[in-house]
Amino acid sequence: MPIYALGEHVPAIHPDAYIHPDAVIIGDVRIAREASIWPGAVLRGDEGFISIGARTSIQDNCVLHTTPEWPTVVGDDCVVGHMVHLEGCTIESGCLVGNASVVLHRVVVRTGAIVAANAVVLNDTEVPSRALAVGTPAVIKADRARQSDIDRGVRSYVHRARRYRTDLRRID
Repeated sequence: MPIYALGEHVPAIHPDAYIHPDAVIIGDVRIAREASIWPGAVLRGDEGFISIGARTSIQDNCVLHTTPEWPTVVGDDCVVGHMVHLEGCTIESGCLVGNASVVLHRVVVRTGAIVAANAVVLNDTEVPSRALAVGTPAVIKADRARQSDIDRGVRSYVHRARRYRTDLRRID
């Protein structure tokens, strides 16, 4: 797996995290225990830091970047779906960010909220706890997120990472 220091910025990856061999980690990136980073994901902490919480999954082909002023922070127990773009935003613990969504600068997604698939959450938006952000640009629908959906996704990816750690083998 390509993991790169950039100048003095060296990724800090907990030994219990799972990083797929085809993920790319660059610079000031902090990954907590039992987090998982999947194929094609790129986490590039070149201008600020990126922090990934415990048991959070960053799924296939995600792009996480940051700005000098605004880090990208994803809390514990989050599911970040395939092809998501996060940049300079905060995703609090216990959230789900759906496939192919985009979450931009200074956005805060509060605990237990869901960003729906293909949503675009524009700069300076706050998605309240248990709300659903849906559409392009995203519209907030109060009290529409189901915590059971998020919890199921978290458990699934923690289990999947354990399986990949022991059973994945390259055969070419």
